[in-house]
Amino acid sequence: MRLLVYPLFWLLWPLASQAEYSHTYLDSYPLRIASVGQLDIAYRIVEENSTKPKAVVIMGLGGSNIAWGDALISGLAAGGYEILLLDNRDTGASTRFDDWGQPTLWWELLKYKLGFSVNAPYTLNDMASDITGLMTVVGYDQAHIIGASMGGMIAQIVAAQHPEKTQSLISIMSTTGAPHLPPPTEEAEQRLRNLAIGEAASDREQAIRDRGFYPESMQRHLMAIFKVGDRSAEVATISAPTLVIHGADDGLVPPEHGEHTASLIKGSAFSLVSGMAHDMPEEVIPLLVQQMTTHMNRVEAGTLATR
Repeated sequence: MRLLVYPLFWLLWPLASQAEYSHTYLDSYPLRIASVGQLDIAYRIVEENSTKPKAVVIMGLGGSNIAWGDALISGLAAGGYEILLLDNRDTGASTRFDDWGQPTLWWELLKYKLGFSVNAPYTLNDMASDITGLMTVVGYDQAHIIGASMGGMIAQIVAAQHPEKTQSLISIMSTTGAPHLPPPTEEAEQRLRNLAIGEAASDREQAIRDRGFYPESMQRHLMAIFKVGDRSAEVATISAPTLVIHGADDGLVPPEHGEHTASLIKGSAFSLVSGMAHDMPEEVIPLLVQQMTTHMNRVEAGTLATR
């Protein structure tokens, strides 16, 4: 059971447990479509202004741009940043891969566990290329790259493979995928099992959809993660100023995952946030905004000083 439950759900619930949630602010900015390679990628730009520093935010498993909700994004915008949000491939208004179908999950997970290649329509590397391709389309030479959960993995890949585009990296409740890192706690797995069964299961799925997540895409995103496997060696090459944020109460991706990420990146800072699990609850968002903007402001100040 742990083999099946752990990989599917560790990135499933990054924002859906927020007590308060709104995307009215995000919806006030138009959703646009860009051709990136062979795909259409949907995106929004919040507080667009050519003089402002840029940040790109990348959501996790099955998540579209509205999954971030208003509170965090409006906080970053109030800090003086122009923010690029996107629907990851296979979600929202971006190109979908529904015709590819669903993987035979138990079989693909067994292959992954045994070290064999899994069947996937794309990889995390492809999703990282979506980010850099979109940056080129909208005219971002550089930006602060921010990712949560699976989005943190994608952000790590962008920072490692495209240092010229990465002013800084912020990796939130994410992982390198190293096999020695601890699995979820029994309690966290049991909560997720309970969420997936019972009379209210369909209501819970609708709540996930209402918050910008696409359950039909999650297994394909999961295969994209498995296809690249352990990225520790690549993460260790990241040279951009990095902030790693992790919830002290994260039972799905335990804090050791964030600590490991930070340990690999020279000069990185690690923040363990009390009251935060594998989510961004309303009460911790002001702290997250403060930490993220402080990190980005320091990088901006250093960049200006060297010009």
